[in-house]
Amino acid sequence: MARPLGPVRLKKTSPLTLVFGAGLCIFILYFLLGSSAPEFSASRKASAASHPLSPPTSAFRQSTSGAKTGPPPVLRYNLNNVTITNTPVKNRESVLILTPMARFYQGYWDNLLKLSYPHELITLGFILPKTKEGNAAYAELDKQITKTQKFGPEKDRFRSIIILRQDFDPPIPSQDEAERHKMQNQKPRRAAMAKARNSLLFTTLGPSTSWVLWLDADVIETPPTLIQDLAFHNKPVITPNCFQRYYNAEKKRMDERPYDFNNWQDSPTAQKMAAQMSPDDILLEGYQDMATYRALMAYMYEEGGDIHYEVPLDGVGGTALLVKADVHRDGAMFPPFSFYHLIETEGFAKMARRLGWHAAGLPNYKVYHYNE
Repeated sequence: MARPLGPVRLKKTSPLTLVFGAGLCIFILYFLLGSSAPEFSASRKASAASHPLSPPTSAFRQSTSGAKTGPPPVLRYNLNNVTITNTPVKNRESVLILTPMARFYQGYWDNLLKLSYPHELITLGFILPKTKEGNAAYAELDKQITKTQKFGPEKDRFRSIIILRQDFDPPIPSQDEAERHKMQNQKPRRAAMAKARNSLLFTTLGPSTSWVLWLDADVIETPPTLIQDLAFHNKPVITPNCFQRYYNAEKKRMDERPYDFNNWQDSPTAQKMAAQMSPDDILLEGYQDMATYRALMAYMYEEGGDIHYEVPLDGVGGTALLVKADVHRDGAMFPPFSFYHLIETEGFAKMARRLGWHAAGLPNYKVYHYNE
């Protein structure tokens, strides 16, 4: 006959064991729920966005844990706290460098890396056409971005980089310099450029942006202090003088010549021509068939002159153009249509002026365009 068992007595668990078990549970939960994204330096981590729909000028730290992303946060920004001063490095002001790109030039990227403005304060934005040339440019650009952002030294890495592809076809198939500058191609070409610039601007301009630097993809040489030098003048819109190096066969040596003729002061002749035009017609600069007799900044350069010498401008080009972000926030964009008989960057200068913002140029401060 089986003997009945007596009452079972459980061994009392020690407090130390309970504490250890609780700590282990917390560690496991943290490991499972925590983000496994790689860490950034302190300065970059502080600027990282927490959601893919957060402002694009902050880098998004994508989680690889597989956890479902919640709804975007409701954020409030006080734009009165965004400083735009002539000492942008001292005040840690964010700069947005925007570049429409149809071809990739290694000199452009190398020059970009040489800029002395803290790269952790710079966001890059690109827009490329969906063409064969655009695809080739995208592949080269992506290669350089990976090399810099993933394998390059920390000081060379930019805060974030945004790449867009155009959702419309280019009006002219070739990007050769001679084809681009034909007079009959100017209005459709520059209208397309204006659309690309606006798409890029409206997509990337964030609430923390202080300055926007428009820099063409074929500008391959600038002073490393370009951003600081232009911002020093504290102008709403300011542009340097764009030149081009070339081999002078007559002098049998390298020489340079003016390149950007869209930086100008208006003339009575041009105003009279505009008054006689139909609403959709535009004035173009640098063509013998349309002599406007404007004062071109390209020809105001004085060798050995003060690089900080300023001149007021009524029209600007886009090869290198520093704009206070508030000018764009006020609504100044690049008209893809005839705006007071001006289009694209020249139309932008006119629109900015109508909003109370005035443009200036530095005729003795040079940047250089690629020579095809």
